Amino acid sequence: LTFCLVLQKLSRSCVSPGHKESRAWEVLNTYSAALGIKHQFKCRPQKVCLCPFLPVHPLKVSTCLYIIQHPAEESRVLRTVPLLAACLPPDKCKILVGRRFNEGRYPELATVCRNPNTLILYPGAEATNLEEVAVMSSSPSVMIIIDGTWSQAKDIFYKNSLFRLPKQVQLKPSISSQYVIRTQPTNTCLSTLECAAVALSIMEKNKSIQETILHPLQALCSFQLQHGAQIHHSKEHLLKNGLYDKPMPKNKRKLRRMELLVNNVKI
Repeated sequence: LTFCLVLQKLSRSCVSPGHKESRAWEVLNTYSAALGIKHQFKCRPQKVCLCPFLPVHPLKVSTCLYIIQHPAEESRVLRTVPLLAACLPPDKCKILVGRRFNEGRYPELATVCRNPNTLILYPGAEATNLEEVAVMSSSPSVMIIIDGTWSQAKDIFYKNSLFRLPKQVQLKPSISSQYVIRTQPTNTCLSTLECAAVALSIMEKNKSIQETILHPLQALCSFQLQHGAQIHHSKEHLLKNGLYDKPMPKNKRKLRRMELLVNNVKI
C-alpha cells in the first residue's frame, strides 16, 4: 500500500505555520524514499491513512531513544521505526543508519555510550531485566535499540565495541508481537516499535505510552490484512506445528537453531 504519513491536526500542536510545515516535512521525509511518493501535505489514499491513529501531540518522555538502523531496513516499506518517530519529539528519537560505528565518525554516539545512564536493549545472558533497572533509576536515561533482522542486529551488536559500553538490558518475554504482517523468529520476538513502546512505558512508569505507540502499528497491520496480506506466524510456531513449508537449511548452525526453537531452548 502507498500512503503518506502526515500528522493529523498539526495546527493544534504547532505555534506557527513555519513550525507546522517543518513538522510535516519531517514525517514525510521519513517515508518518501521507501514509498516513492512526492512531498505534499495531503494524505493519500485516505482510507489507509495512519494519521488518525497517531497521537495529536508528540508524547512527552524524558527517555531519549537512539535507533541504530541497519541499512537494509531503509528499503522496507512495512518498517516500524517511522511510526515510532512520528509518536515522539524529534529530540527524543534519533536514528542512525549504518553497520559500523566508531568514535571517529560518530563522536556524539560515543559520548552517549559512555554515559552511565545509557542502556542498550539487547537480550542475552549478561542482560538485566529492564524492570529491575527502572526501579533503581531516578534520572533521565538514554536507550539504544538496534533495528534490523535478528541476524543483522546480532552483527551490529557484536562487531561494534561502542555498544559493549552501555549497560545491557532486556525485556521479559511476557507479550506476543502484534506485528503480524512480518515473520518473527519466535513467539516472543517483538518489532523495533514494540520494543520501544514497552521499554518507554517501563522507563517512564506510564503504561499508556505503550498503548499509544502500538495504536498506529495495529492500524497498519489491520489495513494490510484487509487488502490481502496474510497473518505471519513466527518461525517457532510454524516449526512446532509442522507448518514450515520452506526447505530446511543445509547449514548445520542454522539447522541447529531451528532444532532449538522446536525444543523451547532459549537462543
